[in-house]
Amino acid sequence: MSPQLTLAQDPEADEVLARNPLALLIGMVLDQQFPMERAFAGPALLTDRIGEITAGKIAEYDHDELVAAFTGPPALHRYPRSMAERVQAVCRAIVEDYDGDVTRIWTEAADGRDVFKRLNALPGWGTMKAQIFTALLGKQLGLDLEGWREAAGSYGDEGSRRSIADVVDATTLAEVRDFKQAQKKAAKEAREAKA
Repeated sequence: MSPQLTLAQDPEADEVLARNPLALLIGMVLDQQFPMERAFAGPALLTDRIGEITAGKIAEYDHDELVAAFTGPPALHRYPRSMAERVQAVCRAIVEDYDGDVTRIWTEAADGRDVFKRLNALPGWGTMKAQIFTALLGKQLGLDLEGWREAAGSYGDEGSRRSIADVVDATTLAEVRDFKQAQKKAAKEAREAKA
């Protein structure tokens, strides 16, 4: 049974995320310098444009055609070319390292720390993105590996409102957005205090 997700805040887009684990991972790739819900709606748009998305299909997709699919209109991201390239690089890594099965990243992992390590090794992923996706797997997709909360850092905290991992409805989306804006404001104030 597919999980019930509300990350894109659109039933059809959320259904794509719920039934296709690669779509969910691609949403996480797009969740950078772009509104969260629009990033996670991107895989549904991509599915509409190129058909069912698989790692093998995207890995082999013609570069210019993939960029065109990301460009739209509407664009899947504010940086469609670089995000098309990043998604293709991630899919190529999944084909090479996991025979095209994205779920092997977490289903074959020894523990939560291993999930984090595998995610962190994906092209263009860093600590924060890997921690957030580990938290998303644990909080909303039933990942039950020992140590996933610790591997997710503060994003794994029960009841937190720090990231997309905590979005279960419009209210929690607003709370996560408020948290992120408060973080940005604090960082800006800290920079100004140093200047």
